[in-house]
Amino acid sequence: MENKQNIIIGRKPVLEALKSDAGIIKIYFGPGQKGEVIQEIKSEAKKKKISFAEVPHQKIESFSKGKIHQGIVALLSELNFFSLEEILRKCKSKQFPLLLILEQIQDTHNLGAILRTAEAAGVDGVIITKHNSAPVNETVEKTSAGATSHLMIHQTANVSNTIKTLKQNGFWVVGSTLEDSQLYTSVDYKSPLALILSNEEKGIKRLTAENCDFLVNIPMKGKIQSLNVSVAAGIIMYEISRQRG
Repeated sequence: MENKQNIIIGRKPVLEALKSDAGIIKIYFGPGQKGEVIQEIKSEAKKKKISFAEVPHQKIESFSKGKIHQGIVALLSELNFFSLEEILRKCKSKQFPLLLILEQIQDTHNLGAILRTAEAAGVDGVIITKHNSAPVNETVEKTSAGATSHLMIHQTANVSNTIKTLKQNGFWVVGSTLEDSQLYTSVDYKSPLALILSNEEKGIKRLTAENCDFLVNIPMKGKIQSLNVSVAAGIIMYEISRQRG
C-alpha cells in the first residue's frame, strides 16, 4: 500500500472518512460550527480518540485554499493507494467483480464525480493513471462526497500492462469510445469486468483500445458529440449493474 499526505474538506466527506477509518489525525472546525452532522463528527472522533479543535476562520481558509469547506477540515496522515494484487484478492470473493480504469482523467471535479458514482454502483476497485491525471486531492475528496475513503484505488504507470494482468486473472475489458464501437447495452456484462474511460477530449488511447475485448458507445442523438466523462461513466456502470440484477 502506497501512502501520500492529504486533507479532506467539507462535512459529509469528513464524516465518511471518519466512518471508514481513513487515517484522520486531526479535525479543525471554524468558529461557531453547529448542526447534526457536526455533532456526529465530534461523536465519531471521540469514539476513535481523534483530536479536534475550533480554530480561527483564517486557519480553515489556509488549509482549504479558497475551496468551499463548510467550516471543517480534516488532516490525513496518509492517503492509501492499494496494489493491484490487493484489489485482485478482494475480487476473488465476487462472482462478477467490477473494476474501473480511468485513463488520464485530468479534471478533479470529473474524477470526484466518477468516484462517487463508482462507490454507489458497487465498484470493487478503481485504477487511475499516474501521469497526466488529476491528483486525488481535497477537491476530489469533496466532490466524491467521501467515496474515496470507501474505495480501493490503485495508481498505474502502464495501462497496457495492467490490462494484461487483469486478463490473466479472468477479466474481460470494455472500453468506452465513439470510434469503431457497439451500443453499450449490447454487451453481456455478466462476467468479471474492467471498464475503461478517458477524458472526453482525447478518448482512450489507441493501444488501450486495441487491448480491449469490447468497445462500446452511448448513442448521441443531439448535436453535442460527446457526454461529460462522469455522466458517461454513470450510464455504463448502471447498465452493468442493471444486467447483473
